[in-house]
Amino acid sequence: MTTFLLSVHVLAAIVAIGPVTVAASMFPRMARRAMAGSGTDRDLAVLHSLHRICRVYAAVGIVVPVFGLATASSLGVLGDAWLITSIALTTAAAGVLVLLVLPRQARILGPAAGPDVDTRGPARLAMYTGMFNILWAVVTVLMIVRPGSTTGV
Repeated sequence: MTTFLLSVHVLAAIVAIGPVTVAASMFPRMARRAMAGSGTDRDLAVLHSLHRICRVYAAVGIVVPVFGLATASSLGVLGDAWLITSIALTTAAAGVLVLLVLPRQARILGPAAGPDVDTRGPARLAMYTGMFNILWAVVTVLMIVRPGSTTGV
């Protein structure tokens, strides 16, 4: 059963978190392009698609910690420091995504988006997206290395 839980956890991380990471990273650059005088309707359509990908796959990403906790429970490592740190960082990454990245994407796409929109928006969004990506990179490393684990490298 542990093998099944771990497989679903890893596959969900790849299938759900990967697209969010890529789409969220592309969004600020495309937003700057769309906000420039040369922005086209296609640029705006791409932005809407990237935002939709982020929203949908963020929701699907709930599977990752659910199956991660089930796997940890079956392995008996729920109290290990590396796992507790990973849980805290995963919570932080989810918070950054839900509270900072997605709302700023929506604000850029909102009806107020026009010539007088804050041009620093994409730069700040890029910073928050970078924070999200770094948090997930650290979680990934912790999941692989598992410091202090008897099964770690």
